[in-house]
Amino acid sequence: MRLTRRQERGFTLIEILVALAIVAVALSAGMRALAQATDTASALKSRTLALWVAQNRLAVAQIANPWPGLAVYEGDATQAGIRYLWRATVTSTPNPSFRKIEITVAAPDVPNYELARLVGYLGNSNPQ
Repeated sequence: MRLTRRQERGFTLIEILVALAIVAVALSAGMRALAQATDTASALKSRTLALWVAQNRLAVAQIANPWPGLAVYEGDATQAGIRYLWRATVTSTPNPSFRKIEITVAAPDVPNYELARLVGYLGNSNPQ
């Protein structure tokens, strides 16, 4: 008595498990890349908003009358609904008609980590 084996079409259980393992690894790598891209976009947004805060503070200092004294100024500002801390350091330059201003911006929860730094120069519009 001879048993004949019929040709079956389809995949074996091992082939299906290997294919599922490959798909799982690929999806895991894709999710990791997506999470990293989301973190990068969030950090970029925060840095951009912090730079806008610094630019606003520089503009305020440039139009101030009288111009800011040699000192360190601190405050907070809200940009796009997010609160930031800023620090403006005004120092002298070799030319007494100009002053250097350095503005740093940080998030309130991490005040020692600068999100933005901007350096500008102020001219005295009312020389004495």
